[in-house]
Amino acid sequence: MSAAWNFFSAGQILYGRGAVGRLGDWLRTRGLVRALVVSDRRLVESGVVQVVTESLQGSQVNYQVFDGGQPEPAVEVAVRATELARSYQPDVVVGLGGGSNMDVAKITAVLFTHGGEPSDYFGFDRVPGPVMPLVCLPTTAGTGSEVSHAAVLTDLQNATKVSTLSQYLRPRLALVDPQLTDSCPPRVTADAGIDALTHAIEAFTARPWQEVSRQGAEPVGYDGSYPLCEALAERAIRTIGRFLHEAVADHRSPEARDAMSEAATLAGLAFSNSGVALVHALEYPLGAAVHCSHGAGNGLLLPHVMRFNLPACPEKFVQIAQWLEPDAGHRDPHEGIAAVERLCRRVGIPERLRDLGVRREQLPEFAYKAAAIRRLRRVNPRDATYQDILSIYEAAY
Repeated sequence: MSAAWNFFSAGQILYGRGAVGRLGDWLRTRGLVRALVVSDRRLVESGVVQVVTESLQGSQVNYQVFDGGQPEPAVEVAVRATELARSYQPDVVVGLGGGSNMDVAKITAVLFTHGGEPSDYFGFDRVPGPVMPLVCLPTTAGTGSEVSHAAVLTDLQNATKVSTLSQYLRPRLALVDPQLTDSCPPRVTADAGIDALTHAIEAFTARPWQEVSRQGAEPVGYDGSYPLCEALAERAIRTIGRFLHEAVADHRSPEARDAMSEAATLAGLAFSNSGVALVHALEYPLGAAVHCSHGAGNGLLLPHVMRFNLPACPEKFVQIAQWLEPDAGHRDPHEGIAAVERLCRRVGIPERLRDLGVRREQLPEFAYKAAAIRRLRRVNPRDATYQDILSIYEAAY
């Protein structure tokens, strides 16, 4: 099989402040007139859901709201959303919120279309065909789920996160309106922004696509790094370095909010093609065990994984340093790690696993679970054994 890379995206990306007002017309002109809006109570109470439903009402699109979304949602949340879908019989699912709500919307679309249980689709390329129309509107600037092919849920029984990856999960429309992020609290803004930074850095430093293509004929969820995704990642890293702290410190800054929404979507396009790697593999058991936000867990682990990966791509670490701190004149690859650490510290990302409530005796089990996530390890720029992973956890503890 010849080496090749692919690039996928949402069917359409609509970006701009106030663009949410065009949602109803977009649906109506496509004959989609019964929408299931998948969201959560906080967004109902803050009025964000109302902004979306007003657009639907204005175009005579009927709707039903599922407000049972949760941070780092359990598999059962998607099951409950699907039960409502089967009762209401929508012709489109609208995911509104952070990555958690959008991921629940994706799995709801899969189950409503193809039946079965969420576990039937865990892994890559197990969704048998197209799903019902899916529209995603992010209310945080971080996950990139509005353009990605992944949906992550939490398996409470096994205390780990589980992923479904399929190109059929990419939304028909990604509507990115920074206005929807204006009510995002500083802590969520910081965690989401660092999540986007992690996506961009892991996409940029992923194993080159030629090496990933040569690893075998089995289907893979990610292609490794290549020029198009590297360009998207660069823009995202530069933008996050310039605007994340301002977005956290001054939530009224439309310039910072707009820039971070753009950066998160660009990072989503980059990672959902090139890949996320060892940081995410290590975060999945961590987040499932202590219920920290995905962004906080990623941000805490990112410098430690970068330190492990540095020998594999030192020149890229120099570029990361220069993009995050363009006026500093960095030439040392270690400054790429230091620049990430400085930004994480400025926006209040926890620095030690013990700060999240992790106990040292949990680390071997975390390492065992992380080492089993081969689809993420295979695109990491440096091979990591169980012992390597355990050493990274210990360094982060």
